[in-house]
Amino acid sequence: MYKILCLLVLLGTGFSLTAQSFDVTGIITDAESGDPLIGASVIVASGPGDGNVRGTVTDLDGSFTITDLTAGAELRISYTGYAPTTVTVENSDPLTIELGSDVQALDEVVVIGYGTQTKRNVTGAVSTVDSETITDLKPQKIEQALQGTVAGVNVTTQSGAPGAGLNIRIRGVSTNGQNAPLVIIDGYQGDLSTVNPADIETITVLKDAQAAVYGTVGANGVILITTKTGEKNQPTRISYNAYVGTQESSRSLDLLNATEYALLLNESYAAGGQALPYPNATNLGAGTDYQDQVFGNAPIMSHDLTASGGSDRITYSIGGSYLDQEGIIGGDKSAFTRATGRVSLGVDLASRLKLSTNLIYTYLERNSLSENGLGSVLFNALNTPPTLPVTDENGDFTLVPNTPGLGIEVINPAAQIANTYNDYNLNKLNGQATLDWNLIDDLTLTGRVGFNTSNSESRVFNPLISYGGKVFDVTRSSVNQNGINDNNYSIDLFGTYDRQFGEAHQVTATVGTTIFRELGNGLFATGYDVPNNNVEFADISLATGTSPEGARDVSSYSYDERRLSYFGRVQYNYNERYFASAMLRRDASTKFGPQNRSALFPSFTAGVIVLDENTLADNSAIDLLKLRVSYGILGNDQILNNGYIGTLSGEATYVFDGVLVNGTAIGALPNPALQWEEAKKFNAGFDLNLLDYKLSVVADYFINTRDNLLISNIPVSGIVGTAAPGSAAPTVNAGAVRNRGLELALNYRERLNSDWRINLNYNFTTLDNEVLEVNNGTGFIEGGGFGVGQLAPSRMEVGLPIGYFYGYKTDGIFQTADDVEGAPSQIALGAEAQPGDLRYVDTNGDGVIDPDDRTYLGDPISDMTMGFNAQVSFRRFDFTAYAFASLGGEIVRNYERALSDVNRLDYYLQRWTGPGSTNEVPRVTNAATANRVFSDFYVEDGSFLRLQTVTLGYTLPLTIGSRDNSSLRLYFSGNNLLTLSDYLGYDPAASSGAPIGSGIDFGFYPIARSFLVGANLSL
Repeated sequence: MYKILCLLVLLGTGFSLTAQSFDVTGIITDAESGDPLIGASVIVASGPGDGNVRGTVTDLDGSFTITDLTAGAELRISYTGYAPTTVTVENSDPLTIELGSDVQALDEVVVIGYGTQTKRNVTGAVSTVDSETITDLKPQKIEQALQGTVAGVNVTTQSGAPGAGLNIRIRGVSTNGQNAPLVIIDGYQGDLSTVNPADIETITVLKDAQAAVYGTVGANGVILITTKTGEKNQPTRISYNAYVGTQESSRSLDLLNATEYALLLNESYAAGGQALPYPNATNLGAGTDYQDQVFGNAPIMSHDLTASGGSDRITYSIGGSYLDQEGIIGGDKSAFTRATGRVSLGVDLASRLKLSTNLIYTYLERNSLSENGLGSVLFNALNTPPTLPVTDENGDFTLVPNTPGLGIEVINPAAQIANTYNDYNLNKLNGQATLDWNLIDDLTLTGRVGFNTSNSESRVFNPLISYGGKVFDVTRSSVNQNGINDNNYSIDLFGTYDRQFGEAHQVTATVGTTIFRELGNGLFATGYDVPNNNVEFADISLATGTSPEGARDVSSYSYDERRLSYFGRVQYNYNERYFASAMLRRDASTKFGPQNRSALFPSFTAGVIVLDENTLADNSAIDLLKLRVSYGILGNDQILNNGYIGTLSGEATYVFDGVLVNGTAIGALPNPALQWEEAKKFNAGFDLNLLDYKLSVVADYFINTRDNLLISNIPVSGIVGTAAPGSAAPTVNAGAVRNRGLELALNYRERLNSDWRINLNYNFTTLDNEVLEVNNGTGFIEGGGFGVGQLAPSRMEVGLPIGYFYGYKTDGIFQTADDVEGAPSQIALGAEAQPGDLRYVDTNGDGVIDPDDRTYLGDPISDMTMGFNAQVSFRRFDFTAYAFASLGGEIVRNYERALSDVNRLDYYLQRWTGPGSTNEVPRVTNAATANRVFSDFYVEDGSFLRLQTVTLGYTLPLTIGSRDNSSLRLYFSGNNLLTLSDYLGYDPAASSGAPIGSGIDFGFYPIARSFLVGANLSL
């Protein structure tokens, strides 16, 4: 009997426990309209005795069902555009949950360097790009996600080739040296090119004195990358994203066909008094379009897989990606491959001790062609005569004749592609480990170690080849190989004291130190006479020959640079209304001599909330108005290593015992007095929220002045010896540049009803760049290149924008001999003018046209840039569009060879043919003229409007096993669909990125237009 009673008691207890489990149903609605919300996320956050973490999403009626809950379980509800909420479940009664408008913009946590702040409290000029925007844009490189999405940030392409570099400029060009911003990845200094964009949670851009906490390396602004991590108490979530697509050239230039070319060449020869080269030109037809021969469709595909989640003590995120992209020129000869692997782990070692780590491995492989400039593939495609077939009757590539009219550098571009073998690969491992110790309630000590280590190898094979007596002929096959090892590491130690005093005062103080070391080496070697003249045998170990007697087959370098910094920052918050912060950083760098090795850099920011919900009427259209101001001084040491000391890095030839021998000469002349550049940043702005936080306005006015510019190659007496290869004049602090402008960013987001949601963004930036000082003995610095053997077309000079174009101004075309007779002589430019030639302006009025008449012709810096982005969703459909515009900058057309027999753009069909025929395009002739000198004839308006991305997607809810909140999104996307511009070249946004010499188009490889089909799977 006793056993039976015990059994009944146990069964009763079991029934009682079972009875505590129940199912819950509910509906989630908009708090204002009462409309049901489709696809809202419902997660079971916790529950007594329930160790599972589960969830679901609402259906078309906004309804959901969660099974097997216990009393006390918490449901966490979230939905894009609404403030998240948590509900505690006590029984099985149906739930009605209302979500209010999302004002998280004020509560959003912003990374500001060595800490975070809520956006409400931020007093600097800070902009963010979230993962949703990155997903919309689907950039192959992270830099592309900043173009048009962040005011004050301009991104230009060095080349449209896969894997090519991009230039980022934050608030203009400030120095004649390095203008790239600092990149911080999860707290350590990193490289954007090695990160998979799909791994990024947020991108934060620090544009003003807020960047001063990073000291010397933050002078050009800071880009903070936060990668994705897992969340506590979340089941393992798996996301798989993939797309495949095709690419094509976004633009082709209008060239002369064979008949037009022949007729124009006949006219040119006749004007020079020579026999016609094509007496039967009308039978030539269209001929060969060499653009069509080098351009082609190219595939692209991308895959990335991520698993993330966490328990109450551990978070994790593990992912991998693979991108394979061929080039629209040369196919696999300009292909790019990137594979990444990432592990992110967070562990609560104890209640007050937390460890977080992040490790990223990247493998890059890139093949490349000659992408721009004299001798590039596109240069040859544009200049090769269309009368020449690609191959002859034997199937061999046609040779471009070696004649005075075609020069010694124009070759068959198809042959050039076939004989190009350039391979590069990179293995890089970078990461960080951070330990946070909450020593007491208000004090946290942080130690962080970050590192980057990379090994790269490249190989260039030059096969034995003859292009018919051209400068690119190879008489001995060779292979060039190099191996480069680059490493850096940083150690950060800092403490953060965060204390509330009374009800109104809050102080956050951060004090710390940073150690940064960068070291590496490179080895370069050349071998000649490759066996079988075949790329399969192109290796140093197999090459049998050496270079001509006396030349070196090998070279190397090594470097070791360090920085030691101490920093402190105090942030004060009074009553969530008045905010202030002060920062002081002491940096020491081995790039400067002992007397100037260290320097102090202070900064200050302040803000006040003038209006908010506590001071405004309930029906006010204004929700919040905050005013901000900042000023700071940052240092810059981004110069060549060892600039303050002398090195024996030059090369020279000596006579020793009557024999010429190679020796060593002094390198760049030293300057022990070299000092830090100083970036002085002022910013004043306001943040305004309207219409129940649906509309936000952010405006900033900035003045950035860069003093003590580190200008290299300052002219000195030739007696000291700077002419040997590897030698150079010294680097000196000798200049100043100022950028000032206005930024405005507007964002409007609203859920119109349960079906429709919109998000509209518009931003613009104005920029005025002016050089304030150049103390190098000449008053200007020259740079850039135009044509062959011409004077430098770009300058840096006081009172004008850095890198402005400097050349001859034209005044139409000479129409008659009388016009020529009464004009200043142009013989100093290479030939006396004739009717039909460009008329140059005698700017100094001395009666002759010579180099002293060169003047300002424009500059490559845009007066204004704009971005417009729109996201619209209807039920399960989503549509996004991103556009970018640049206004006011000029660009130089420099892809046309100054030879009589090369092909031309078809604007020459409107050339001068007699008095009154035109006043814009000069005559054609093979006689000597001055029409090819650099003038405003080659300077064009570089303004453009580009439709960057358009995407249409549809999301399908999935139920896979017990995962009710899974989904599959299918989409179609087009990138770089349309560029509206009057520029005659491929890409008005192309630039070398050089501060002096940018905006000169050498025939840049154009960006590709792509069409993608993809899927986002979330489990």
